[in-house]
Amino acid sequence: MDWVKIIHILCVMGWMTSIFAVPRALIYWKREHARLGEFGPLGDLTIRLYRFSAGLAVIALITGLGLAQYWQWAPWIHLKIALVALLALHYVWTGRLVMRARRGEFRESDLFLRIFNEISVVGVMAILWVVVAKPF
Repeated sequence: MDWVKIIHILCVMGWMTSIFAVPRALIYWKREHARLGEFGPLGDLTIRLYRFSAGLAVIALITGLGLAQYWQWAPWIHLKIALVALLALHYVWTGRLVMRARRGEFRESDLFLRIFNEISVVGVMAILWVVVAKPF
């Protein structure tokens, strides 16, 4: 079971990279698009990062559910899954922003994207607290 934990943690780390980096990359992509007037290299990089992390998220989900089964669905796991589901919604929202940006639509302000980015940090801190503290 240790290998499953290792794979889970590794894939979660990769997914978190995207969750933290893509909203910030959108800010720089927006600036690049305004400067160039077209799709540039930052857009390509942002899309690739988002897509790559989607695969890691799926592996993290599968291994996480396997670990939940191994731990016999302890009560704290239900809270963790609920928080991860909220983080996944954030990730999907980010994907919508990326797809709109791909069409050249940058509706959100830099401030919105910065705050949006920080919301994910708070969510991850909550998940880590549940995993470490196992409150019930």
